[in-house]
Amino acid sequence: MENPQKEKEPKSLGKVVSNAFNELGETFVAFFTAPRALWGINLPYLLEGIVYFGILTEMEIYLSQNLLLTDPQAGWILSFLTGGITLAMVILGGVADKFGIRKSLSIAFATLLIGRFILSLSGTLHLGTGIFSPAFFVLIGGLIFIIMGYGLYQPAAYAGIKRYTTPKTKSMGYAVVYALMNLGAFLFGMMAKFIREPFEETFQPNGITAVFWILTIINLLALVLTVILITKTADKKAYKEAKEERDKENEKNKERSGEDSSSEDRHIDNTWTIVFGVLAAALILLYVFFRSGKFIGNIDNSFHNLIYIALFALFGFLAINDFLKRRPEHPFRDMKFVFFIFILIPVQTLFAHNWLTLPPYLHRAFHGSIVSEYYELFANINPLLIFILAPMVAGLTRGAKIYNMVVYGTFVMAIPTFLLVFEPNAILFLTYILLMTIGEAMWQPRFLEWIAEIAPEGKTGAYMGIGQLPWFLTKVVTGLYAGFFLHAYIPKDAPVEQMQPGRMWFFHALIAMVTPIALLLAKKWMTKEEM
Repeated sequence: MENPQKEKEPKSLGKVVSNAFNELGETFVAFFTAPRALWGINLPYLLEGIVYFGILTEMEIYLSQNLLLTDPQAGWILSFLTGGITLAMVILGGVADKFGIRKSLSIAFATLLIGRFILSLSGTLHLGTGIFSPAFFVLIGGLIFIIMGYGLYQPAAYAGIKRYTTPKTKSMGYAVVYALMNLGAFLFGMMAKFIREPFEETFQPNGITAVFWILTIINLLALVLTVILITKTADKKAYKEAKEERDKENEKNKERSGEDSSSEDRHIDNTWTIVFGVLAAALILLYVFFRSGKFIGNIDNSFHNLIYIALFALFGFLAINDFLKRRPEHPFRDMKFVFFIFILIPVQTLFAHNWLTLPPYLHRAFHGSIVSEYYELFANINPLLIFILAPMVAGLTRGAKIYNMVVYGTFVMAIPTFLLVFEPNAILFLTYILLMTIGEAMWQPRFLEWIAEIAPEGKTGAYMGIGQLPWFLTKVVTGLYAGFFLHAYIPKDAPVEQMQPGRMWFFHALIAMVTPIALLLAKKWMTKEEM
């Protein structure tokens, strides 16, 4: 396939940078001139970015220090949370279409509020510690509400953007919420220490419970803003204005729209797919109990692992098999597509390490330094850099071939991980974050573009939806082993001089490098039709 962008004249570096900053300016203008209902999406989305990434940043250390779970157990709980959220989005994604945007977002924030209130209680009521303590089960109850709430929230928010934007402003609408979510993560990093430290005596041992209470209050504010800004009148006005523009655009594509709708209207029974999928996901939580050695007696741990892996593989296979059996034209019939999305899992583990590994790594390996003292801030530099660098990198690489950009981008993202193999050093860490973020900005947007281009006519939606499956698997799988590496190389109670963080990052770097190397080796097969 010829790339039409090849014919464009190359731009100077100064022009590209200028255009990138103009694009950033346009993003802010679009935000401030958006209709009221869209403000009801954007402002709560910024607040939710603070709350969501705040909890992820603090959770591993909270589980380790406050509930006294082991590092592996903490990793499994985070897998249960993040993987459960992705699975909940699949199950609850269509609810917003039935309830409407205002009601769906209100229900989602209310459910999240309940979950975060219960989560905060787990560290307030002094209900004991350990994996079988009342505090642990209170925590799990809170996480279940958070999973259900977020599973409804994000699909509803994106449905709201689609409802309130026109074909011309749609891309900017999605860009704004992506930027605001990342900005929220950075803002949490800026404020966390100043919330946590004053309450270290009140909420021992570290004040993190106070952070959870503040995040719960921010969640309440997001709910109030949603109800105030997305009124029935504001909803109808924004929808009417956007619909007029969409109708004009749809008139030009009436025939294609008809083809797409006919394929989407066919009813498919997903009952057994959901049952098997839920059973597979439930095994993640059960594994926490199995590994504790208290749930089923004195069976050898290796036998535990074998049974767990076998059952997880069985239910996972049954879920996938049932899903594909009912969809003879599913994207998974395309082997190039399957290879491409799953080979990205190794490099995507670096995303998951942003909350699974970076906070405890910064807190422990840099103990006694400013990096450890402000670990929430240093762990959330990546979102701020993405907010700034993504449009600039997009401008610099606009004419490049998509597959090449994914190969180069994953190389740039994975290779800097080897900088962390050396003794903990703030300059090396910041260099890693900068280069890793540039790599992310190079390939992540082009990944979705590649999926859209490779999809057959009328199947773009199906391909884009399935393209998110590896992200679910990445969060689950990375959480299953990240805690073992923390425990082996930077255990929470060990002196700094006895820790070996470099060895831990060496293995993480090797895993991430699998992606660019495999993509490079498969390039000839993958690019027979030039893209």
